[in-house]
Amino acid sequence: MPDTVLIEKFQDPKVTAKGETRATVSYGKTKTLWFNTGTLCNIECINCYIESSPTNDRLVYLTVADVLPFLDELDAAEEHNIEIGFTGGEPFMAPEMLDILRSVLERGHSVLMLTNAMQPMMRPRVKGGLMQLLEEFGDRLTMRVSLDHFSAELHDQERGEGSFELAIKGLRWLSENKFKLALAGRTIWGEDEQVARVGYADLIAREGLAIDQNNSNELVLFPEMKPDGDPPEITTACWGILDKDPNDLMCASQRMVVKRKGAANASVVACTLLPYDERFDLGGTLEEARQDVSLNHSYCASFCVLGGGSCSA
Repeated sequence: MPDTVLIEKFQDPKVTAKGETRATVSYGKTKTLWFNTGTLCNIECINCYIESSPTNDRLVYLTVADVLPFLDELDAAEEHNIEIGFTGGEPFMAPEMLDILRSVLERGHSVLMLTNAMQPMMRPRVKGGLMQLLEEFGDRLTMRVSLDHFSAELHDQERGEGSFELAIKGLRWLSENKFKLALAGRTIWGEDEQVARVGYADLIAREGLAIDQNNSNELVLFPEMKPDGDPPEITTACWGILDKDPNDLMCASQRMVVKRKGAANASVVACTLLPYDERFDLGGTLEEARQDVSLNHSYCASFCVLGGGSCSA
């Protein structure tokens, strides 16, 4: 009798390891267009899904010239006044970040700016540029600060000793100057969500921040993703079993632009979570990227479908 052949999970884009039909998600209209400004970061977190660090330049800094063609495509598709998100690495390390922000805001879009609010943001040139943008565009610019936990002990456990206080210093500056704020936390410690929100509420009150800890857009608590995780694969039957609408997933209305080291041009990937997996590289334009996405990665299951996560507001 022949040995049983074990099929690995998340391999075939059409069927699961059990031979069931894999779920796919169709694209509608753009809700959020993300730009990864580069994977270089001023710190190195223990569990960073994108492995950002002071030395990781697998995704290089974006320039204004990289961004403008995609803004032109949005105009051509008559997708106006949408959310443009920036992530990294630490976006404020990108030399042209302020000019990129201006280009986006001048087109009438809103910006969701992800930052650790540490030294790169606090440089005088960057602070001055942000103040100019705030004066001109007001609350169309949202600053979402990564604060992994409401306690310095656990935040520093992930990001390094002293990082909490530096982030709080940046957060205070943003708050004092009345930027529109949001916080992004992690759930890696397994706390009950309500316990976490109460903890953040104490911090928010102590610092006098204009943030509603019960608003999931203003305080985002991200489900965890582990590269070695083993979640179940998502089949077409799962939509009914889990009472999930595929149109609610990120890849139904979001894409991310990246530029890989050595590449001549930027390209578009299915979502913010999968910048390196070439199976999720959907082409060099937004038009090419408006295609169905097969949920053929463990993060599709753990973060999006089962975790209910979304990186946008």
